[in-house]
Amino acid sequence: MNNDIEARTREIALTLTAWPSVTGSAGETEFAPRLVSYLSAFDHASTMPIPGDRRSNVVALRRGRGSHAVVLTGHFDVVPTSDYGALEPLAFDPERLLPAMIEQLRRSGENPLALADLESGDFLPGRGLLDMKAGLAAGISAIEAYSGDANLLFMAVADEEERSAGARAAAPLLSRLAQELGLDIRLMINLDAISDQADGTQGRVVALGSVGKQLLTAFVAGREAHACYPQDGANAAYLAAELLAEFELAPDLAEMSGTELAAPPTALHVKDLKTGYNVTTPAHCWLYWNTLQHRRSADDVLDIARMLARRAMVRAGHRLNRDIPVMTFSELAARLPEAERLRISRDVALHSRHDLPEQSKLMTAEVWRSVGLPGPAVVLGFGSIPYPAVTLSDAVLRDVVVTAAQAKGIGSVQYFPGISDMSFFGETTGNLNAAAANSPVWGEGFIMPEPAGYPCINLGPWGRDYHHWLERLHVPYAFESLPLALLGVIEAVSKAR
Repeated sequence: MNNDIEARTREIALTLTAWPSVTGSAGETEFAPRLVSYLSAFDHASTMPIPGDRRSNVVALRRGRGSHAVVLTGHFDVVPTSDYGALEPLAFDPERLLPAMIEQLRRSGENPLALADLESGDFLPGRGLLDMKAGLAAGISAIEAYSGDANLLFMAVADEEERSAGARAAAPLLSRLAQELGLDIRLMINLDAISDQADGTQGRVVALGSVGKQLLTAFVAGREAHACYPQDGANAAYLAAELLAEFELAPDLAEMSGTELAAPPTALHVKDLKTGYNVTTPAHCWLYWNTLQHRRSADDVLDIARMLARRAMVRAGHRLNRDIPVMTFSELAARLPEAERLRISRDVALHSRHDLPEQSKLMTAEVWRSVGLPGPAVVLGFGSIPYPAVTLSDAVLRDVVVTAAQAKGIGSVQYFPGISDMSFFGETTGNLNAAAANSPVWGEGFIMPEPAGYPCINLGPWGRDYHHWLERLHVPYAFESLPLALLGVIEAVSKAR
């Protein structure tokens, strides 16, 4: 069986990778109906429309005996391929890309680890092969090989890489779908990839939960001044620099659970709002940081951020000889009539083609202008879709999963370290009240569903450098060990009471 399932998983993975599905592209739209046609071994397969979107999800069922069910899920969209440069035409063809990439790395000498990996024969490159079509392939091949009693529901979703539109649409429909199909969902298995830059020990794991994410923002209002008289104002760029220094890798926002660390914050964007050159200091800046959580709520994140921002502004205030208040977006917006705030939010959402952080910037800047406060000041908020942290709460089920994984030589961790659609399917921790109150485009730029709330784990492939042209999959684990591990977990869960 091992050779059969290995060959089948490889075949599926290469087939799915060959279907381009960059997020937002025509290929992503076409992927779902192609996948439905491909799943001929299933008892049922169909697309599931995403409301207000041209893209669809896929649901497919392999009937068992009885009502208990396990769901295997993952996303089929991938990030763009422009980073491949001259190798871009081969990005979706792993077997042709492999020798070309080896030749380029030998010539350039730029990444000895990647070259050694690819020359070993244990790794295979390709856009989306690691993240995460090999995971989908392992799930499909495991379902095809399964002969036990459980019902197996396969669900592939769109748009994980940008706004999780697929998962957000599927989450509130999953319980209704289960009722219609007569399924008692015992467990959801996310099939996403884990990165491991060492020997793979940290990649060959089942994750019993997932980190959460908030995109923390700061709108910095300074006071303009002529560059020959900077002391007359407060340079927003300088205030932003103090915030950057305070927040970058700040241990206060790096949550620890046992020996597992939710990575500390890092700045993803910082820019002043000037549109061209002049000799006037910047009046406004916009910054945002990626922050990860295990159990902290959005309120906790905002409270810590306020403490850090105040500390930074105390330093800045000493240099500038003035007070620099720190407030939240909800505190700023409360100074406007509700109708005016809603008008601004709708105008920004309706007339903007920008991404959510940019919409949040425009909204915050307009609210600041409408309120009419003088600078300097810092306004903290959140700028994108929140991803709640997830944990598997059932101790008995945890033991069943861990024991089944260990039997296949696979370890366990408490939290999947990357942001994933588990946040919309699993049992979430930490409330989002502060996120709802302090996200300028909440409800207009995006809709946040109630999480499906099912027991959810991650068991997927491992490799290195995803979202990078050196993205590569560890082949022996992905094509042989992983589908067998999935079968072991499915069988163990189906027999547990």
